[in-house]
Amino acid sequence: QVQLVESGGGLVQAGGSLRLSCVGSGIIFSVNAEGWYRQAPGKKRELVAAITSGRSTNYADSVKGRFTISRDNAKNTVYLEMNSLKPEDTAVYYCNVRDFIRNYWGQGTQVTVSS
Repeated sequence: QVQLVESGGGLVQAGGSLRLSCVGSGIIFSVNAEGWYRQAPGKKRELVAAITSGRSTNYADSVKGRFTISRDNAKNTVYLEMNSLKPEDTAVYYCNVRDFIRNYWGQGTQVTVSS
């Protein structure tokens, strides 16, 4: 059974940094595509960053230049490094893995950025 576990969320001051981690089991990250999504109250879930099996990446315009997605194949872990955080980055962040059949989701980790 596929399981994704996120960690690294918390409270940070505007301008600060956090690094989120997503550890997968039951699925191999290196041969699939992964993404980080976020959802704030009253908002729809949106894609923040994604990485392919070939390590090609893409980012939402709102985070480009501030966030970096990466993957450690040996640890089967995907990371999201977040720098220069803004209050509007406050949301629950979810890890997603997509194979050729379906999407898999983690339970989410809360990120709160204070002004």
